[in-house]
Formats: sequence, C-alpha cells, structure tokens
Amino acid sequence: MFTYLEAPMKVLSLALLLCASGAAFADPADDAILKCRAQPDTASRLACYDAIQVGAARPAQLPAPAAPVRSAEQDFGIEAVKKKAAQPNAIESSIAGEFDGWGPGSQIRLANGQVWRITDGSEAVLPRMRNPKVRIERNVFGTLFLKIEGSNSSAKVRRVQ
Repeated sequence: MFTYLEAPMKVLSLALLLCASGAAFADPADDAILKCRAQPDTASRLACYDAIQVGAARPAQLPAPAAPVRSAEQDFGIEAVKKKAAQPNAIESSIAGEFDGWGPGSQIRLANGQVWRITDGSEAVLPRMRNPKVRIERNVFGTLFLKIEGSNSSAKVRRVQ
C-alpha cells in the first residue's frame, strides 16, 4: 500500500522512465524528416521528402504533376479575368408598328426579332409613334437600358427572346 506521498513519486518516476525510453522507439526516418524540413527551396524539400525510405517497402513512383499548383493567396490581386467574346456596348433597332410607351413588366418586340422586358418597374407615356428607333445600351456595370429616339425616358430591360 502506498502513502499519499509515495504514489505521486512513483507515477512521476514511471512517466520519466517512459519518456526516456521513447528515444529507443524513435523512427530512424525522424532525422531524415528534420533534414528535409530544413531545406529552404520548396522543390528540393519535396524531393528530399520523396527520397525518405519508409519501412522496407517503397511505394511506386507517381508521375509528376503537369503544372505547379498555385494557392489562392499567391494569385490574390492578379486574378485572371475571363475574357468574354467581344460584345457590343449597344444595339440599335426599331419597334415595328405603333408605340406609345411602356409599363412595369411590359414586353417590347423589336424589328430584329428580339423581345425585351421592362425590369425596373418604370412606366412612360409617350406620344404615339410609328416604328420608333430604339437603342439598348449596356452601362459600366453591365445593366441594359432601353432608350427611345426622341424621348428622354429610358428603362432597365432584360432580354426575354
């Protein structure tokens, strides 16, 4: 039976004995890993890690990757902008027939066959026009606006067809 002071001393002695004997169980590859970790260059460090023999068997060599993988942090600020096919900033057409304005959600069919819908909830009452010319322009943010020739009114639109 242990006294209250003997028990902690025995536990401490056992712990020290296990820690000291842990060096005997150390993997011989630990020194090699420490050597590789000290390599300053990424490519040489990776080659060093690849050269370490683990156990008796060495895994088959894998083919090298086609291109180095870059992290998102390395590309911060120089992201590649996807280039879209050259799109015009505006188109011009006309509205076939009589036209006297629009309301929220109205659809406007152009002479070129395109159909555009008013998306901003605006409305305009215009003097009755026959085959008025229209221009649909893209602003800096990519938003499309319909403008009627001879009018100061414009509406935000989205192509439906």
